[in-house]
Amino acid sequence: MRSSIPPTSSGADKGFFGHPRALGPLFFTEMWERFSFYGVRPMLVLFMAAPLLSGGLGFDAKTAAAIVGIYGGAVYLAALPGGWLADNWLGQRRAVWYGSILIALGHLSIASSALLGPVTFFVGLILIVMGTGLFKTCISVMVGSLYDEDDARRDGGFAIFYMGINLGSLVAPLLTGWLMETRGWHWGFATGGTGMLVALILFRLWAVPAMRRADAARERPSSWDAPAVKRRHVGKYVLAAVALVAVMVTLVAAGIVHINPRAVAEAMTSVLILCSLLFFVYLLFFSGLDGEERKRVAVCLVLVVAGACFWAAFEQQPTSYNLFAAQYTDRSAFGWEIPTLWFQSLNPVFIVLLGPLLGWLWPALGRRHLEPGSPIKFVLGLLLAAIGFGIMVLAAREVISSNGLVSPLWIVGSMLLLTLGELCLSPVGLSTMSGLSPQRTQGQLMGLWFTGAALGNLVAGLIGGHVNPEELQQMPELFSRSAIALVVFAVILLLLVPVFKRMLRHNRIIDPRAPTEGGAEATVRSGV
Repeated sequence: MRSSIPPTSSGADKGFFGHPRALGPLFFTEMWERFSFYGVRPMLVLFMAAPLLSGGLGFDAKTAAAIVGIYGGAVYLAALPGGWLADNWLGQRRAVWYGSILIALGHLSIASSALLGPVTFFVGLILIVMGTGLFKTCISVMVGSLYDEDDARRDGGFAIFYMGINLGSLVAPLLTGWLMETRGWHWGFATGGTGMLVALILFRLWAVPAMRRADAARERPSSWDAPAVKRRHVGKYVLAAVALVAVMVTLVAAGIVHINPRAVAEAMTSVLILCSLLFFVYLLFFSGLDGEERKRVAVCLVLVVAGACFWAAFEQQPTSYNLFAAQYTDRSAFGWEIPTLWFQSLNPVFIVLLGPLLGWLWPALGRRHLEPGSPIKFVLGLLLAAIGFGIMVLAAREVISSNGLVSPLWIVGSMLLLTLGELCLSPVGLSTMSGLSPQRTQGQLMGLWFTGAALGNLVAGLIGGHVNPEELQQMPELFSRSAIALVVFAVILLLLVPVFKRMLRHNRIIDPRAPTEGGAEATVRSGV
């Protein structure tokens, strides 16, 4: 087994900070798409829980948080059918393009709900879910296609791409939060939609031509640009699904069908776990994969389960943390009140500041053969998040004892630890899933990685509604349950580390002694 990363070819394209030029437009396309998503998402629970006289929908906190959980879970769950449609019908480019259009229409619908009523608000959420399902997995696959399988820059490229995600999510709440509190809810919603329009234009006019030039220079066909083999009746199934959604929206809007959001969120959680397991069984035994590809899928299953444990806690930021900041945090500073949504920018701020530090630390440890492998990084992520929730337990106790508002430093410290956990876990997952996924199932397996985030959003929505004045005495227990669950999952994964490492060594997929680049895990290779 080799102890170093294969060198990058001297003739490789290095036009974007040492990486292929096409990474630049994909970076900015993803940045603006994430601007639109994270600009709107933290507003949702506050908008739905706000009184009607304040321009909100007047829902109770539990219902509002459950709807946010359903929305967030559905966004990532939609990556499964979205990846399948890209692999089997549309192709990567068309999936990203049509997804961008649907997301832009969704934001337009949400912003127009001030004039057309709450029905258009929920129609907008559905359109964003459908569009993100197409967009999210395919843009990651396109980044992976810029590199050869043994290119040492792959992990560093994903680290840069991940920074674009966080730049968008950093700026968005600052702008939409300020507009929400100074101009009104729908100014914030409209600003998020503007970001998606920018992403759509950048992809069409910059990213696609750059990808084509990159493939021409490498003298290889643009597999991402061609439509997939068109399977019979796929279009009919898509139209039938869209018609079914339209009928359900009409029945709910007319008051014929009544939906309990909390019951839906609980049912979705159970169904999602079952369907994900069944889908892995399908990929392993009924999708025509060979023995080596099945081993890769098995490794991906372990990564997805570990990721789901983390996201179940991490995705409480737009629900539990958001409501805590609004109701129990002293936001006054120098005679001015900090907008609630600004706390949602803490996570990307910490990532931008700490990401380069870890990007230096992991390779430095790797050169000394001290870098922890990917299973240990997952464990670290879980434990850091557990400590972050321990801080929130103390903050909740302070609220009860003082019977008033508490310092914002509680949330700042907790989110710092959550961010460190994310940096240990998430970039590793993105890069490893991209490299391990068999070519014909790349979109579907990337979709399964994001399924872990879907579970996290659903659980976070169910938990977040309990952060309210009526259940103040139970709030420390609420946060402590999350901390205990994280520790339990960390211990389980720690016990499985030897098994995981033996699997990697046996399949010769990852060299555990190899130094890394860009702060991600050891280089992923296929068939080495």
